[in-house]
Amino acid sequence: MILLSNLKSGYVTLAMAGIALSGCNYNAAPRNIAPAPSANGPAADYPMLIGPPYQVNGVTYRPSDSLNYDRVGYAQLDSAGGASITAAHHTMPVPSYVEVTSLDTGRTILVRIERRGPMDSNALIALSPGALDQLGAKPGVPVRVRRVNPPEEERSLLRSGQQASPRMDTPQSLLDVLKQRLPAEGSASLLAQEDQTEEEVTSGEKPIRQTSPSPRPAGVAQAVPAPKAPTQPQSPPPPPPPLPTVNPAKTSSGDGFADAFPARQTSVPVVQPTPQTSPQPKPSAAAKAGRYMVQAATFSTMERAKNAARKLGAHVTPSGKYFLMQTGPFVSRAEAQASLAKVKAAGYSDARIFTRSK
Repeated sequence: MILLSNLKSGYVTLAMAGIALSGCNYNAAPRNIAPAPSANGPAADYPMLIGPPYQVNGVTYRPSDSLNYDRVGYAQLDSAGGASITAAHHTMPVPSYVEVTSLDTGRTILVRIERRGPMDSNALIALSPGALDQLGAKPGVPVRVRRVNPPEEERSLLRSGQQASPRMDTPQSLLDVLKQRLPAEGSASLLAQEDQTEEEVTSGEKPIRQTSPSPRPAGVAQAVPAPKAPTQPQSPPPPPPPLPTVNPAKTSSGDGFADAFPARQTSVPVVQPTPQTSPQPKPSAAAKAGRYMVQAATFSTMERAKNAARKLGAHVTPSGKYFLMQTGPFVSRAEAQASLAKVKAAGYSDARIFTRSK
């Protein structure tokens, strides 16, 4: 009996130990599961968060997805970013990418916007310690912030906490121009007035505006100032001199422009130019009748030439042992060209115009 009792006690002890061991294994398993690694692909930049409007020190900021963002202002420190090249911004999408230029040195770096802010000031941007170190600047440095769309290789570097290669330094001439646009506090847009979407001041102060004139609404005509009245009455201009009378006989005979429109009319008789020493020959009868002829065709017999000339309305002129079918004479070349076209239309494609001697 004693032996049986001892055996039962041993079984109970073993059973209790097994239960205790199994319970320990079940509770320890979840504590050994490692957290899932964070993604660093292009999908890590989406979705971009915009957010509702909010106020900081009396200034209402309206976040927006402005692709042409370009402003000058001041940068402060945002210790939340650590060694990463990141920043906090009041209105730009989270995440997004900007180029930050120090207006003191011209050095430009690529920065990833990851946070909204700064929530304790109206500074243009709050850079992480790593970004300020790469920029070589201290809190309060004047900067230019311009939104960019960098390639995926540079995005990946910033997402993993590394630095992208610095940009080309801004020349001093451009830095001087940007400093002229720099306000005493807050920020100012480098875009036209209609593109300014950064902030709306609600504390009674007027936002910084561009000097460029605002566009005129469609349909509204621009006011034109009335011309000033003359101090003294102006006398009417003298009437132009009457045009000289044109002599049709002279113009038709081709005496020239000076004969048709003399420069002045006076009572003094016009002195005629001295005639040339060699007298001009008088035009012959052939010249009066016309000098231009159309040579239509050449025939070897008079009979064939006359038959063709009768159909064409031409005449035949003997020339040695050949007979020429011609039209004309014509006074002007234009008349001869009209006849030439008629002759070629009749099938005489080799017809031509010639000028006979005087």
